[in-house]
Amino acid sequence: MVPADTPILRADDLGVLRGDGVFETMHVRGGGAWLLDEHLARMARSAARLDLALPPAGDLVALAAEACAQWPVRQEGALRLVCTRGVEEGGDVTVFATLSPISGAILRTRRDGVTVATVGLGYAADARSAAPWLLGGVKSLSYAVNMASLRWAGAQGVDDVLWVSADGWLLEAPTATLVWLAGDELCTVPAATTGILPGCTAGHLLGRAAELGLVPVERMIGPAELSDVDGVWLASSVRGLAEVRAVDGRSLPLSPHTARLRAALGF
Repeated sequence: MVPADTPILRADDLGVLRGDGVFETMHVRGGGAWLLDEHLARMARSAARLDLALPPAGDLVALAAEACAQWPVRQEGALRLVCTRGVEEGGDVTVFATLSPISGAILRTRRDGVTVATVGLGYAADARSAAPWLLGGVKSLSYAVNMASLRWAGAQGVDDVLWVSADGWLLEAPTATLVWLAGDELCTVPAATTGILPGCTAGHLLGRAAELGLVPVERMIGPAELSDVDGVWLASSVRGLAEVRAVDGRSLPLSPHTARLRAALGF
């Protein structure tokens, strides 16, 4: 382990030059990385799509454990595992981990919820599933569009955005998965047919739906329908569950289900 300001990358690393690599961010709690196996499985799927050779899973587990072992057990953290293609002339991939505190801004969204605006992504809902070069469902280092979306949101005075397909369906947020409750159905957008990133946190929550007396459902939803459901949230590994309080300036009623859903995730 080295201090965060220690240089560890070459200037010609393809992760820096082209965003050519994959990463996963995990919530650290109780001295370990939450949902580590699920995140490593998603990282392996992303790497396979990029023809990127990851180190053995056991090495990544050991790296995560080494980082977590030096983190205060009672303090939340954000663990990021990164794998790049390395340098242009070939050779080994570059792999490293970072571990940092949870920012106050993230804690506020977890506590107070978020306001969002809908923005067009430019693809039909099913476009990426038929076009592997668009890297639907891949958590790559190429996050410029995601970050530009969040900067635009801030300039508009809202916390986040929800991407909308060219044919009018809600997809996902730049760094979170859309989850909503309609009656006894706990829902999210289907990843396989839309090319959204399959959320580990949302998947875990839907996997526990039966314990909560709910039915897990994957289906499409349009922006206008959010006014008629029983709760809307953005789910992500570090943030946990942030309730959506307004969409495009339209307030949504507070959901009485937020606390128990958040508790089911351990937040």
